Amino acid sequence: MDSIALTEAVFYILLSLDKPLHGYGIMQNAEALSGGRVRLAAGTLYGALGTLVERRWIKELKVSEGGRKREYQLTEEGRRVMAAEIVRLRELLENGERIAGEWSK
Repeated sequence: MDSIALTEAVFYILLSLDKPLHGYGIMQNAEALSGGRVRLAAGTLYGALGTLVERRWIKELKVSEGGRKREYQLTEEGRRVMAAEIVRLRELLENGERIAGEWSK
């Protein structure tokens, strides 16, 4: 798996799917986790969900007979992607703190 930088929206979508959620729940969770900064429009969310399913980072769960809401959940591949992204973000933060720390001296 190549390491790629995730957009903030994708990061919060994946982070939201540790447990099964439907689209509206993902939208609410991403907004709550980001302190209101990330607000996903329905078109953006469902486009991203389709791409994430294709990449096998998330999976669509079977819905009950007659159920209309689709639920999604993170896959093991998605967990690996998130772990790699956290390592990447940690490196960015550490480098930024190290360099910015020099500015205050």
